[in-house]
Amino acid sequence: MTVTPSGQPGSDPVVFHVLPVGGGTVVLSAVPGAGGDFAGDMEHLVSWRPAMVIAVLEQAELAAAGAETLGQKVQDKGARWLHVPVAKGGVPAPQVEEAWPEASVRARKALLGGGRVVVQSPEGAGRAGMVVLRLMIEAGEAPDEALSRLSTVHLPAIGSEAQVDWARKAPREPAVFVRHR
Repeated sequence: MTVTPSGQPGSDPVVFHVLPVGGGTVVLSAVPGAGGDFAGDMEHLVSWRPAMVIAVLEQAELAAAGAETLGQKVQDKGARWLHVPVAKGGVPAPQVEEAWPEASVRARKALLGGGRVVVQSPEGAGRAGMVVLRLMIEAGEAPDEALSRLSTVHLPAIGSEAQVDWARKAPREPAVFVRHR
């Protein structure tokens, strides 16, 4: 499912691509401000009441979108914030890769409890799709089925083969997975 808020004149509102995962909901989106209306995009984001927001972009990209304060604003609204800096077209660097298992557990716990996890990148694809695919597999989905399901919601969801490979190497934990079709 795709959800578009009503945007301000002259701006392109951030589109949400919604997917049930692990008992909750994952949302892929561009970072607030990417279309020129940071405040309106933040209103739309907050209206979804996410349990967690994962931003998969570099600090300079946050600044370019006018979203330097995104982390603080998300936390002020009661959601957990996770910044996963990954270069465009890339995969997590070793230090980010090392921290990923803990981040994944937190995100999957939110999903298991019926929560919403929003994953953002500059365009709402590529890096965001890579992280969503990884979460789907870690939640117990078979990699091919997960990629197919993700692609039906947002195409192209993932930008490079290296990103697909990073997501596919995820360990599956079927005990916490709830299948949605």
